[in-house]
Amino acid sequence: MADIEEILSVERIDADIYRGGAFASALRRTFGGQVAGQALVAATQTVAPEFAVHSLHGYFLRPGKPDQPAVFLVDRIRDGRSFVTRRVTGVQNGEAIFSMSASFHITDDHGIEHQDVMPPAPDPESLPDQKEKAEQLKGNARVFYAEWENFDIRIVPRDQLVTHESFAAQQRVWFRYRKPLPDDQLLHVCTLAYMSDMTLLGSSKTAHPDVDSQNASLDHAMWFLRPFRADDWLLYDQTSPSAGGARALTQGRIFDRAGRMVAAVTQEGLTRTGVPTSIASVTRPAT
Repeated sequence: MADIEEILSVERIDADIYRGGAFASALRRTFGGQVAGQALVAATQTVAPEFAVHSLHGYFLRPGKPDQPAVFLVDRIRDGRSFVTRRVTGVQNGEAIFSMSASFHITDDHGIEHQDVMPPAPDPESLPDQKEKAEQLKGNARVFYAEWENFDIRIVPRDQLVTHESFAAQQRVWFRYRKPLPDDQLLHVCTLAYMSDMTLLGSSKTAHPDVDSQNASLDHAMWFLRPFRADDWLLYDQTSPSAGGARALTQGRIFDRAGRMVAAVTQEGLTRTGVPTSIASVTRPAT
């Protein structure tokens, strides 16, 4: 697997036009986190460094081809004194495959502050490193860990998961980038945008463990709340409050090991049953 710095690198080919790289993949369509991450990097190239991204809202319009690069067209929607807004369209073969709006803000320390308490979870080091037994796994689970071997992803087992009876479907995942990353908060933010598409739609499947479905991310929204490191452990607390009409709504809160809530995610995904599944539908490994 390519390093995340290489995956997130984009080339400027003209004013407000950028091109991302193409990388070998076992998936039949480009991983959504890669498209979102590259689009976010393209947007940041048009924003002054004192502005930090605080939210993104994206739609996956068509399946991308992983063996072809995507071109990202950036529209400068607004440049204000405190907020900047960009719209990015990802294109392959003349067709839009992804559309995203991103908002940037100059940090302001004058305001209220509160956050949810991090839910209980076993220490990540107490959970097995799936990379060590990836060769023994089968099917989608093996593809999942092989595709993202540079990411340490440890799903909390069901028998160690503290659940809430009012939630329809729940899942918690510890994850981090395995290799040390530079002290560049923008890189950590874009890395987390990439990582946030991992496993989230799979939280909807925890209520239907024996049901096969065709899965794909449809839209993805994310808010960045506090500074963090993507190469240190982050707890992804995931729920799926509703599924119906072949779509599942999923939500995630991301905490660092100190219990600080650093990001929030909402995603809706396709969960269509009655069709053949393939590695293109990988959203989480079997547990």
